[in-house]
Parts: sequence; C-alpha cells; structure tokens
Amino acid sequence: MECVSDIMAAPVFQSMDRYIQHGNTTTKAHCIQVSYLSYRICRRYSWDYMAAARAGLLHDLFLYDWHTEKNHIHGFTHPRVAMENAKKYFDITPHEQNIILRHMWPLTPVPPKSREGIVIVYADKFCGVSEMYGRVKQAVLRAVHA
Repeated sequence: MECVSDIMAAPVFQSMDRYIQHGNTTTKAHCIQVSYLSYRICRRYSWDYMAAARAGLLHDLFLYDWHTEKNHIHGFTHPRVAMENAKKYFDITPHEQNIILRHMWPLTPVPPKSREGIVIVYADKFCGVSEMYGRVKQAVLRAVHA
C-alpha cells in the first residue's frame, strides 16, 4: 500500500468506481486486481514491483464508460488516454508511462519495453478473463435455476 497510497487516495482514482470494466467489475476494482497481481509477481522475482503496482492501478485510467461511448476502437486508443490522464493527475516515471501505454499488446503493435510491462499485459488479460468468467458463470447458474 505504501507505494500506491497517493493513487488510492486520489478522487480521480476513486471515480473509476462509476465505470464497469468487465462483467460486473468496476474499472477501479479491475485496476486494483491487476496492480496487486503484478506487484506480487514482480516482487517474487525482485523486479520493479513499485512501478508494476503503480502502473497497474493506472493502466485503465481512461475515465469514461467504454460500453456507452460507442468507441469501437477503445481497445486501441484507451492506453494513450490512460497514460495522459496518469501524467496529468500523478507523478509517474517514464517507465510507468511505457507500461501504461503498451499494456494492450498484442492488440496494439508495440510491446512493452520491460518485464514489468509484460507482467501487466498478462495480469490484465488474466483478470479480464476471470471477470468475464464470473459473469458467464452467474448467467449459467441463473439459467439452470430458472
């Protein structure tokens, strides 16, 4: 918590609770999950876990509801929006900026420059799939019990 307390306390980060990311998971909850998983992996291998934790919290700081904005290229454009917002609201390093900007690889063509960036890519995909699985599982259980 020490390396992310400034982000967690910020009203702009808290505002991410207003937006749904995947299934019933808010963008804020999704980012916390990605951050924590990335932190744990990077700390385990003595990599830059602080950058991973901070970039993980900010990787989806796009501040809009991508389900209703009718932005059909959201997957391609939101990393830059998130990075610009992260720079606007927080003191982030160039390393953290790169992690945020490149987190949608391979959907976006340029991979992250660092192993921490690769960890965020995979943590983001793992959390997204888990969140969608939870939604599908709930729908199946409702159908079975209907």
